[in-house]
Amino acid sequence: MFFAHLFVPLQSLISTYIIFMNILELSEQEIVRRQCLQELRQMGINPYPAAEYPTNAFSTGIRENVENGTWVIDAPEGEEPVAAENLPQVCIAGRMMSRRVMGKASFAEVQDSKGRIQVYVSRDELCPDENKDMYNVVFKRLLDIGDFIGVKGYVFRTQTGEISVHAKELTLLSKSLKPLPIVKYKDGVAYDKFDDPELRYRQRYVDLVVNEGVKDTFLQRATVLRTMRQVLDEAGYTEVETPTLQMIAGGASARPFITHFNALNQDMYMRIATELYLKRLIVGGFEGVYEIGKNFRNEGMDRNHNPEFTCMELYVQYKDYNWMMSFTEKLLETICTAVNGKPEREIDGQIISFKAPYRRLPILDAIKEKTGFDCEGKSEEEIRAFCLEKGMDVDETMGKGKLIDELFGEFCEGTFIQPTFITDYPVEMSPLTKMHRSKPGLTERFELMVNGKELANAYSELNDPIDQEERFVEQMKLADKGDDEAMIIDQDFLRALQYGMPPTSGIGIGIDRLVMLMTGKTFIQEVLFFPQMKPEKKMPQSTIQEWAALGVSENWAYVMRKAGFNLVSDIAKEKAQGLQQKIGEINKKYKLGYERPSLDEIQTWIDGAANA
Repeated sequence: MFFAHLFVPLQSLISTYIIFMNILELSEQEIVRRQCLQELRQMGINPYPAAEYPTNAFSTGIRENVENGTWVIDAPEGEEPVAAENLPQVCIAGRMMSRRVMGKASFAEVQDSKGRIQVYVSRDELCPDENKDMYNVVFKRLLDIGDFIGVKGYVFRTQTGEISVHAKELTLLSKSLKPLPIVKYKDGVAYDKFDDPELRYRQRYVDLVVNEGVKDTFLQRATVLRTMRQVLDEAGYTEVETPTLQMIAGGASARPFITHFNALNQDMYMRIATELYLKRLIVGGFEGVYEIGKNFRNEGMDRNHNPEFTCMELYVQYKDYNWMMSFTEKLLETICTAVNGKPEREIDGQIISFKAPYRRLPILDAIKEKTGFDCEGKSEEEIRAFCLEKGMDVDETMGKGKLIDELFGEFCEGTFIQPTFITDYPVEMSPLTKMHRSKPGLTERFELMVNGKELANAYSELNDPIDQEERFVEQMKLADKGDDEAMIIDQDFLRALQYGMPPTSGIGIGIDRLVMLMTGKTFIQEVLFFPQMKPEKKMPQSTIQEWAALGVSENWAYVMRKAGFNLVSDIAKEKAQGLQQKIGEINKKYKLGYERPSLDEIQTWIDGAANA
């Protein structure tokens, strides 16, 4: 029988496990692992020890030390092999990812935080005395793929030439209760791959363990952030932190998340940008400040957008948007080189170069270049009429700036593959930006487009408090027309400007999109550890109380589910004898020892289900 090799009765497991859930809700592999857990404990082995395990080597370091000659494990040709006591002694730990039992000797593969390495386990060396349970019982039968183990031994090379660790001591460090979806290969075909995006993003912890390259993406993300901080710190700018909960959602045009602050009995907003608080610090006398943190925008999710995203915002006094373009070019070139070893990256089959300088193109020229329509000097009505002529979905709530933004998004944005600064936006699109020094009606703003998407947004910051207040008023008029992304007047920010803010340039860079570009990923979910997901779908089940209403006890209700009857209605058309046989097989298979219900009892259940 399936459980014949295990002496721990399943009933004893149920009695200890029922506090949380019934063990029959688990898969057969999960049940076996819990039985192994119980058996280990009965042997006096703690499956979750608390003591430090003093590792001194990683898989990659072992190989490097052997291959570069730091560690000698091979005797010169014609000489005696190096004695075991003279071979490098190591202590490693990680997940056991495979095991090949070959009688008195076995091989296992251990995966640590750096990579994988083979471990050789000999029964008589692991168990030098008469008691061979550590090998015969623990290693061969009670350990499972996915368990964390520690191995002490020496480094050697197998007859096939593979660098391995010869185990002299083995310790269970953590028992895995769920089986990993290990990929199997047969005739070059992969089976049981963990490649469903829904599962990968929801169970990132499994994705990181079993899929090669996933961890590398996030290590590259760390390199992006580390390099960015290094460049900004070396330039003399200060990293700061500003509030995530804000009374006014300002600094950008976006729909916010709303929450309630109980202590103040006031609704608050999750920040949509850090801009207005960072500018307050420039008012306070900082030369340059930056923040790398989370912003939240209650908008759609797709391959390029996540409602919770990471952004870097930088503000530097006495600079303008021309200086910021040059600084941004150098920053991105440095980051790309740090991540990829060169200032280029292949994305979607195209080589994108981050080497400075980048093209600079005014937004109205870009629209004219792509559509033939010149927005300069045109009224709101004329631009709206052109949009409607092109079949665009626009309405009366959209002002001139919003219409121009829609035109650019529809006809231009996706066409700029190489890094391109789109500059000189109309004032209606830029309520926090200085008026252009030589182009009436335009502002000193740029957006950086790469691979058809916006990566950065930057201004020569507006520091005229009277002009700023008038811009906020215009934004409120848009809100009155129905634009739910228009900015709200921040009176405290206006007060700060009235104390005086020096000429300043600021930029915001989307970190998630930057990482996508630097790693060649086309979905934002690939560069987020835990992206937002729809609620996990669960198979509908009748409650234990609903089963009890039919007269089915709690124990038998779980047996019903294990037999495939998730809803009370599922048994309505069953025959009493057939149902008795099905649940009896479960009772017998798992050695539950429940008293079998009579046919009359089962018929009562069926009749109740039919009438429910």
